[in-house]
Amino acid sequence: MKVFAGGIETETNTFSPMPTGMADFEVIRAADLDDQADLGGFGGPFNIFRRRCQQRGWEYIFSLYAFAQPAGTTVRAVYESLRDELLDALKAAMPVDIVLLPLHGAMVAEGYDDCETDIVTRVREIVGPDAKIGVELDLHCDLTEETVDAVDAIVIFKEYPHIDINDRAEELFTIIADAADGVTNPTMALYDCRMIGLYLTPFEPMRGFVDAMIARENEPGLLSLSLAHSFPWADVPTCGAYMLAITDDDPALAAQLAREFGERFFAIRHATDPPSLPLDEALNKALAVESGLVVIADQADNAGGGAPSDSTFVLRALLDRGLRNAALGMIWDPIAVSIAMSAGEGATLDLRLGGKLGPMSGDPLDLRVTVTGIIPDMQQQWTQSEGSVAVDCGDAVALHCQGIEIIVNSRRGQVFSPAVFSNFGINPKSKRLLVVKSTQHFYAGFAPIADEIIYMAGPGAIPPIFTEIPYQRADLRKYPFIDNPFAE
Repeated sequence: MKVFAGGIETETNTFSPMPTGMADFEVIRAADLDDQADLGGFGGPFNIFRRRCQQRGWEYIFSLYAFAQPAGTTVRAVYESLRDELLDALKAAMPVDIVLLPLHGAMVAEGYDDCETDIVTRVREIVGPDAKIGVELDLHCDLTEETVDAVDAIVIFKEYPHIDINDRAEELFTIIADAADGVTNPTMALYDCRMIGLYLTPFEPMRGFVDAMIARENEPGLLSLSLAHSFPWADVPTCGAYMLAITDDDPALAAQLAREFGERFFAIRHATDPPSLPLDEALNKALAVESGLVVIADQADNAGGGAPSDSTFVLRALLDRGLRNAALGMIWDPIAVSIAMSAGEGATLDLRLGGKLGPMSGDPLDLRVTVTGIIPDMQQQWTQSEGSVAVDCGDAVALHCQGIEIIVNSRRGQVFSPAVFSNFGINPKSKRLLVVKSTQHFYAGFAPIADEIIYMAGPGAIPPIFTEIPYQRADLRKYPFIDNPFAE
């Protein structure tokens, strides 16, 4: 067997003020690796595909993997250049038996509302009807019938936070390998749940829903169940949640299961509404906790959803309230980082911080700060079901201002780990309050040390109150805009 693998991944917030250009992509090509080298960062699925092919004695061809931090719409020429490079590599590798594509499912480029459908349909045109195509997607994705029709299997992360990226890659490889060997014949069915939202899988009723999917996958004839959660900050016609079922040569069973689980998901819609509180209400709740560590998620300024991560709203509120013994991270401000690094550890200086990307970032704050730590090329760890993924933060500095520790970094990204603070010798458990710029991926790292977690819907580029999002193109005949769209 000859196996070809490659991917282009980013999550597009069409409301974000920052276009995604070529400089935003980290691109790893086959020429950058030897035959045994692992991809770092989010490239874990490719490492699994390579090892599994080696175990079977199959030929494995890696083409390229391009990843960009979520931001605004990708520049057309950039997307087409990366896409065509991937497709040209596939043409050069032909004939192939299997194509494995880790994608995202919420990438939008100028002229392309759905980059993933564009990619897979072109891949199918190249490889023909007999080759097996498998796709792994982030659960914050939209799905189309065109994508389902073009490929043989789609497997989507089940967990949010995404601790199962490699687990799903293993699942996808098994399904596609069995199909290529003639052991199974995957058949897929899609069900439109008529919902747009954000669904946190550690908590009920989502925990039970995910566990039920996993349990049913042990039944004969059922290969996989996936829920596409939607990406609510993409104003495109396909925005919405979909249930996907894969069976072994049984399209009727696939349709039955997709509908069964889709209806089950719709039935819990009211209980899955995000538990997000307005900024002042979130702070009031945090300060009412008499002891222990409280972690507040600044959800609306999450770089992982395309926000700038430089908003100052919550920091301003902490300072105005005179709160001490708190820490906040990470504010993306390369200029402030450069100035602080030049001043050096121990320096006290006047610094203009944050608020640089527009109204959703708030006003810049003019603060007198002391530089308490400097870490060039800092990393944090993103917890997975097994091990962790190293995430680059760029250069980072710790600033002390009026009793608050502020972590500022040069590479835009969300907070995954307490290491963002502990790298600087800041013990998170010693603080009364931590504010992290993240929507949910912080949870795996902070839940074990937090006495209480509060989700905050402050101002920002990815508001978690979906009825407040100024959609223009999305089909809003869905919950929460209509309570029961199936009755319309």
